[in-house]
Amino acid sequence: MKPVDYFAAHPVFRFEDFASAHREGATRKPATSLAVLKQHVRAGNLLNVRRGLYVVVPRGQTPDAVVVDPCVLASHLAPDAVVAYHGALQFHGKAHSLSRRVPFLTRTRTKSLAFRGSEFVPVPVPAPLRVLPDLGGGIVEKARDGAPVRVTTLERTLVDVLDRPRHGGGWEEIWRSLEAIEFFDVDAVTDYVFKLDSAVAVAKVGFYLEQHREELMVEDRHLDRLREHAPSRPMYLERGVREPGKLLSRWNLVVPERVLNRSWAEVA
Repeated sequence: MKPVDYFAAHPVFRFEDFASAHREGATRKPATSLAVLKQHVRAGNLLNVRRGLYVVVPRGQTPDAVVVDPCVLASHLAPDAVVAYHGALQFHGKAHSLSRRVPFLTRTRTKSLAFRGSEFVPVPVPAPLRVLPDLGGGIVEKARDGAPVRVTTLERTLVDVLDRPRHGGGWEEIWRSLEAIEFFDVDAVTDYVFKLDSAVAVAKVGFYLEQHREELMVEDRHLDRLREHAPSRPMYLERGVREPGKLLSRWNLVVPERVLNRSWAEVA
């Protein structure tokens, strides 16, 4: 494939993907493909964001001014990158507040990146999911500005932000964002949370679904299944944070009053 044809179809791309397409039907070495990219960078046709990652500069624009969708960039920061947590809420248009911090899941040791005012933060895939070929499922590929974006579904995102709230923007942001979503496939939610092999995660999801059972049409069978796998002893809502609260014995979960009563809604 000719480089210009590849650039036209891939606004953001990784070197290894370009090299694979570039040598298709030919015997080109990776060094040859790299030389081609360097030439286009010098010509202002490409922006080299970091080693191995390129952004196509549209005609009439300059590398310094080219606009890059943060979710598109995040999903290319590692070979297996998946936009997740608050980044996924933003991608789906459900985040209560916009943030320049974009978390993404990856098995690799990719470093964080600051680019054009945004911070791209790699989050390790939870240990029980690393051995699964689909990272536990609940991942879809959608197009944004002509580029593919791998992103977690709303069902997986619900579980993920409850499991790791610091990547969801904190409890108020999580609650306000999730409450803006009118429908979840509750079976998909419960199936996924069990893959995390975490009783605390199960309890947090159970608590949230119970609190919103009417709006989300949560059935007794969902809650009963989750309660069977709740922690055997009281646990705090957030790992490492012993914030005082009320013990919900049915979930063995200590929930801060501000979350239990959604006190932020009183001053909205």
